[in-house]
Amino acid sequence: GKIEPLAAAAEVVAGYHRAFPLREAEIAVLFPLIAARLAVSVTNSAQRATVKPEDSYVTVSEAPAWDALERLAKIHPRFAHYTFRHACGLKPVPETAAVEKWLSSNGRKAASVLDVDLRTAASMVFDFSVGSTFLGADPAAADVSVMGEKIRAEMKRAGVSVGIGRYDEARPIYTSALYGSNENPTAERRTIHLGIDLEVEAGSAVHAPIDGIVHALANNAAPLDYGPVVVLRHEFRNDEGAPQQFFTLLGHLTEQTLSRLRVGQIVPRGQIFANVGGTHENGGWTPHLHFQIIVDLLEYGTDFPGVARASQRAVWTSLSPDPNLLLGIPADRFPPKERDATETLAARRTLLGKNLSVSYQRPLKIVRGWMQYLYDDTGRAYLDVYNNVPLVGHSHPRVVRAAQDQLALLNTNTRYLHDNVIRYAERLTRKLPEPLRVCYFANSGSEANELALRLARTHTGREDVIVLEHAYHGNTNTLIDISPYKFDGPGGRGRKAWVHVAPIADDYRGQFRRDDPEAGVKYAAEVGKIVDKLRGDGRGLAAYIAETLPSVGGQIVFPPNYLAEVYRRVRGAGGVCISDEVQVGFGRLGTHFWGFETQGVVPDIVVLGKPIGNAFPLAAVITTREIAASFANGMEFFSTFGGNPVACAAGLAVLDVLEEEDLQYRALRVGKYWMEELRTLQQCHTLIGDIRGSGLFLGIDLVRDRTTHQPATEQADYVVNRMRECGILSGTDGPYHNVIKLRPPLIFSEADADLFNSTLDSILQEDAAQPEATSATPVASKPR
Repeated sequence: GKIEPLAAAAEVVAGYHRAFPLREAEIAVLFPLIAARLAVSVTNSAQRATVKPEDSYVTVSEAPAWDALERLAKIHPRFAHYTFRHACGLKPVPETAAVEKWLSSNGRKAASVLDVDLRTAASMVFDFSVGSTFLGADPAAADVSVMGEKIRAEMKRAGVSVGIGRYDEARPIYTSALYGSNENPTAERRTIHLGIDLEVEAGSAVHAPIDGIVHALANNAAPLDYGPVVVLRHEFRNDEGAPQQFFTLLGHLTEQTLSRLRVGQIVPRGQIFANVGGTHENGGWTPHLHFQIIVDLLEYGTDFPGVARASQRAVWTSLSPDPNLLLGIPADRFPPKERDATETLAARRTLLGKNLSVSYQRPLKIVRGWMQYLYDDTGRAYLDVYNNVPLVGHSHPRVVRAAQDQLALLNTNTRYLHDNVIRYAERLTRKLPEPLRVCYFANSGSEANELALRLARTHTGREDVIVLEHAYHGNTNTLIDISPYKFDGPGGRGRKAWVHVAPIADDYRGQFRRDDPEAGVKYAAEVGKIVDKLRGDGRGLAAYIAETLPSVGGQIVFPPNYLAEVYRRVRGAGGVCISDEVQVGFGRLGTHFWGFETQGVVPDIVVLGKPIGNAFPLAAVITTREIAASFANGMEFFSTFGGNPVACAAGLAVLDVLEEEDLQYRALRVGKYWMEELRTLQQCHTLIGDIRGSGLFLGIDLVRDRTTHQPATEQADYVVNRMRECGILSGTDGPYHNVIKLRPPLIFSEADADLFNSTLDSILQEDAAQPEATSATPVASKPR
């Protein structure tokens, strides 16, 4: 039932080999034996069906076996052999070592493939990788015509006649259906470049680097991407004196080249035998020579892949070793090779604090982001339904350009007059109801929440604060003190005397449920009890602080009238009401621009962060003139980077995009559709206990039992890790980490929702493989 049966088999082989090491002879016959076993299976099924045609059991596995056979039949047996060798820790292609050794010894005597000597000529190495700043995040920059113009401009600026595209480089530029499915943007594509590109003028002469024989030639303009291509065969004797061969593939040539050559023709070292083709001959690519070494053609001939899938990287790079063994381009021309994800993780564990966590069982190395997608270092795209920080989309060009332009002009602090901070304060306060009219700017939600507490305490002259269960408000000492999610978790020091914790108004799992129309008032009464106790103890209340839709608490939607009643009681005790809008502000909820509006209240202080700058460090605190006047008590407030011109330029651009692209309405429309489809899915899977939220702030509460609401923590962890494997990024939250939280950028579409739902549906059908729970106790605290 696997789409990729060879990959699945390789996992089994690797596990078996770790326990019972396979001999090379066993590895060599394994693939034919797998096929033979399947053939026996379908034969038995067919035979048994003639004996017992009414017995469905004897044919139940026949269709999956035929499907596997048909998929395996498309795989070259030697490629399967090399894959299994790699799974067992061996060099995939056994002949490659001898070829590399011969090239290392004889490559220095090779002729240059161009008129200029690549060993000495001035050249320029280009970065076409996924994380390339030369390409940037916008896929439009990878268009072949746009790339060509940039390449030629850079070469002209540098005064070089040869540009170099690197070997074994993961590239995002292969966007046609030739390289992978365009229907599913998260499916793995071919991205790993197996040759070296030499960017030169069209018509440039191509020389044979060593003696060779024309093995094959063809014009692969369509549907392949090489254009006119020639494959040369080269023969040598290895250390044992046995004859051996390898091939060089030269692509993107002129059509005229093919008319001058024939199969079997000898091409001596140094002879000009081809010319580099023009753009019109090579699928629109800028003129360049693609040069590739091949150890085993696998019967591909001229259509041997020049680009491979990252999951098969080791096998393909063993089949096609580094072409620079022949080209001889000095190593110091190339930048240091980027660490792969495993190496980066190892360095991180050495150099960074060990309690700095990473997401997923197999951490991702993310190097590029565009709109609703993140891309890892191999070029794999991941649909991002998790990161609420890039509110209007990763690398949105409007926000990027605003920050770049301002940074190129000026960035300083608020001790100097500048209109950007004034413009932004004006725009922001127009989005807020009276009396919220005075702004303070900071770098992060943590700094903003810290400031909000200072404002409240200065205004009231009191210290005590009411917070909600499982709340998290930031990473400063004071905010850890008001975050039960942290102070009650591993490493926490417990509740301080001035902190008072009220039950979270969770109408799905809490004491008062959705079928109770007074649930909101009853939860608010719990806050009232704390207020009354403070009065009785002779203590005053400084503030009540809460997310208006708690995210870390499990994507909670407060029942009606909850905040209105809480605010009435808090203000009656002289306290200040603080709304933490870091997670849900700026139209994410669809129905309203701010979370507090869903409860029909106006707080005394609003805290904004995360999405406010679309990933640029920016946060804000907005309050009343009365509270601001109390805070202006002689002690200066100053944040070095708070309200700087660049941050405010980014913030202004975010507001422009929200309005011009009508993203609040989009959140409403897509969120409504998504929730309806999720509820349809809920009817098919008892693991889904609750779907809740608004707009593009949704939660999927996974349970073991819909009656008791016992949290399905292990299953939730399994689901988000499997989603990651399928190219979708999500996360868990809630006190039991059983709630899958969905907070994508607001440019998320119905098609994205469909992809998420179909993937989730498929994964939930793997339910039988889930581990059994041992308890329903909260698991270790994880970052917000």
